[in-house]
Amino acid sequence: MLDLVIRGGDVVTPQGVGRWDVAVQGERIVAVGLPDPRVEAGRVLDATGKLVVPGGIEPHTHLAHFISMHPEDNLHTLGPEEDTRGMVFGGTTTHVDFCFVRPGTDIPQALETRGARWKGNSYTDYSFHVALQGQLPIKLFDQIPEAIQAGFPSFKVFTVEVLPPHPKRHPYRLDFGRIQLAMEKVAAHDGIMAVHAEDHDLVQFMYEKFREEKQTDGWLLPLVHNKLSELLAFRRTIQLAAHTGAGVYFVHTSAREGVEAVAEARAKGLPIYAETLHHYACFTAEDYKTPRGFCYHTYPSLKYPEDQTALWDGLVHDGVSTTATDEFPTSLELKLRGQDLENVTGGNLGAEARMGIVFSEGVMKRRMSLQRFADVTATNAARILGLYPQKGVIAPGSDADLVLIDPAIRKTLAREDFHVSDYSPWEGWPIQGWPVTTILRGRVVVEHGRLVGDALDGRLVRRRIAPEVLRRPAC
Repeated sequence: MLDLVIRGGDVVTPQGVGRWDVAVQGERIVAVGLPDPRVEAGRVLDATGKLVVPGGIEPHTHLAHFISMHPEDNLHTLGPEEDTRGMVFGGTTTHVDFCFVRPGTDIPQALETRGARWKGNSYTDYSFHVALQGQLPIKLFDQIPEAIQAGFPSFKVFTVEVLPPHPKRHPYRLDFGRIQLAMEKVAAHDGIMAVHAEDHDLVQFMYEKFREEKQTDGWLLPLVHNKLSELLAFRRTIQLAAHTGAGVYFVHTSAREGVEAVAEARAKGLPIYAETLHHYACFTAEDYKTPRGFCYHTYPSLKYPEDQTALWDGLVHDGVSTTATDEFPTSLELKLRGQDLENVTGGNLGAEARMGIVFSEGVMKRRMSLQRFADVTATNAARILGLYPQKGVIAPGSDADLVLIDPAIRKTLAREDFHVSDYSPWEGWPIQGWPVTTILRGRVVVEHGRLVGDALDGRLVRRRIAPEVLRRPAC
């Protein structure tokens, strides 16, 4: 007898969308097929009128993270025990956070420390990118193959210091010599680079220029973290990747220039991928001037309507592979504490809303196909980051990570619709369709909007990227 059958819903698979049963035994999907009333199961979950999609994969979070915008205060974002609770309400079943490797530490130590912080504290499954920061010893890069072998094949680098220098701020930027060395290592051992790409010289010069002009308003951020900076950094990184043979996953692509650079590289057959954030696709630089406008900020900045158009075109059709959040959960007071150009709190509180907003704005409003929706919220991140086919797809043998979306829900989101902090940037946003039930590895963890899972449910997932993803643009 089966443990669980999900019946009556429209199931979204790579082969198409159909009114199929999804059969679950233990933690895995064992069959996807036509309904068979003879099949017995411990539980039959009625999905009539709902869509059944793969559990969401959030590829970019910063939980329990030092808040460098206010370095004197030694503040941190909310931890996995708080933020992943919202994730499961919103249909996300796996997230990828970061372990930070700075001068004075090494990769195994950073992974061990970060893993200990997450163990027993996450409602979702999880993994970590290895973030390489500052003037790291050259010999440390010899640890990259070992980390890939251990199941951590993605390496985050910044090409920029996103904020002006401060003695209590950790370094973010990795120089391009070290980036080249990291690329050579990952290319040889089936890893991938995750790159925050902005031009360091332009960004720091613009901070200096506005400081001298005594212009400090935070709404100037799009002129500091600007479109030209994204263009230069994306193209320089792509040239280096082509030289080394490395695959690149550009995190939080914000501008048309970034989308175009990625499209050109992919047209040449290079394994280059773009991630964007759903708030980049829904808010613009003008929103900074509203009373709670900095709720929508992360680094790089919000851009302009032409950039939104490019991002949605890439998401609905091709060229932008994934949606993420740059999740950086804080209280509303802390999020709005910085109002000046050099101290606006970055990051977003959006992981709970990601699946629902992309469905509402993409599928219902812009005619994104259901298969493409599954791709940009789950499948592509799974493939690019090495979780596939264990995660990110409804198929026999995969983990039974499933979400039921009710397309009949039409409402304006309110504070009580969210479960992490004392606010959400998405309060007041009209939606059509929303996740209502979430299943993690065969266990129902949210049902009809009620939490039934706990923070002991989440497990560390070790990853391995398929070679074809690293040889050409595979998704």
